[in-house]
Amino acid sequence: MPSFLDAATPGIQALQPYQPGKPIDELEREYGISDAVKLASNENPLGPSFKALAALRDNIGVDLGRYPDGNGFALKQALAARHHVDMGSITLGNGSNDVLDLIARAFVAPGQGLAFCQYAFAVYPIAAQAVSAKPQVAPVLADYFYDLDAICDTVDETTKVLFIANPNNPTGTWLNESQLRSLLERLPDNVLVVIDQAYVEYTEHLPDFPDASQWLRQYPNLIVTQTFSKAFGLAGLRVGYALSSPEIADVLNRVRQPFNVNSLALLAAETALKDQEHLDQSISLNQTGMRQYQQAFEDLGLAWIPSAGNFITVDLGRPAAPIYEAMLRQAVITRPVANYQLPQHLRISIGLEVENKQCIAALRHCLTNKES
Repeated sequence: MPSFLDAATPGIQALQPYQPGKPIDELEREYGISDAVKLASNENPLGPSFKALAALRDNIGVDLGRYPDGNGFALKQALAARHHVDMGSITLGNGSNDVLDLIARAFVAPGQGLAFCQYAFAVYPIAAQAVSAKPQVAPVLADYFYDLDAICDTVDETTKVLFIANPNNPTGTWLNESQLRSLLERLPDNVLVVIDQAYVEYTEHLPDFPDASQWLRQYPNLIVTQTFSKAFGLAGLRVGYALSSPEIADVLNRVRQPFNVNSLALLAAETALKDQEHLDQSISLNQTGMRQYQQAFEDLGLAWIPSAGNFITVDLGRPAAPIYEAMLRQAVITRPVANYQLPQHLRISIGLEVENKQCIAALRHCLTNKES
């Protein structure tokens, strides 16, 4: 019997699949518990807006036997108005992960460089390996924030694409406006710089946080990616997009799968953009929950990484895996991040106030329990 793994391309052979957060159903089935809370995947605890849900209910049986609009005209029109760009600058994806993969496949050949930073989003090295690119990892500063000099030193003549998450996942750290402009000015024009803004809606309280989608005309090599999975609460429908020059978008749309965003996802995303009240509630809830965790960590004597996202990563001062497992038995799902070379940290998504309380109580219990 032949080994089909051996038959795969070298990049695929070495690839480790992305590991999503444990589902609630799986936890409750494994441990025989109920009322579990999942704070592992940076989802919006409010879920979708009521307007988006109403639009889905009203259209659930409409034209589902037909393919969706392959160009996503209505959603692109709404996004173009929101970001003040031409519709030809937009590439739609099945989540922003899809777009990140498109960028790697479209622009990075085997052996060429794909750069990203230490503790970066796990999809970046996966995208690099999948196309047999050369991963180029820039170290970060001691406080987990980006090191601009290290990034520039890492980029070389082989580098085709640089991924920068702003804010970053799993650390939550970010570049301010002057830092990001400085980086873009220092990098070669032939390197595509991808600013992954999956959490940008949560940054409105930071006066110097940049929205790089407004800089496309100044930097032709810039691509900005965003998603409806976080603040808009549509993670289950998978909608993301890239903003770039029309020339770059044309390349991406040549490799994009036909109908990669389904009809209901297109409709829900377009409707969600119109519900500013829901977005404001989501942002306010996140800021309140962030303060709730920071106070709890201070009370517990724990250090944490400052975060501009909808999650916070805490240093337990000991191996995190046993605490993670113990918290599962307390019906709380968090995210261990040893796969990001942070073996003493847990990443915790900001939930509803009652969910945060349950998580904090479980964490306090497990930290003082000798078994963990």
